[in-house]
Amino acid sequence: MKIEILGTGCAKCKKTKEAIEKVLAETGKKAEVVKVEDIETILNYGVMVTPAVVVDGEVKLAGKVPDEKEIRKWIE
Repeated sequence: MKIEILGTGCAKCKKTKEAIEKVLAETGKKAEVVKVEDIETILNYGVMVTPAVVVDGEVKLAGKVPDEKEIRKWIE
């Protein structure tokens, strides 16, 4: 599983990465977590607001920090 966090490095982007890594650690799931800061790559996903989360190529969320319940659904 590959999880991409799209954003330019704002506080919300950092919180999103921390939340995802926390849930992965708690559940024991393995995933490659990648931070994507390249604007062109972000726009190619059709994302206009960050942070955004992409799981295995599918945009799951944009414009807010996900809660742990949402993250758990994505990684199951």
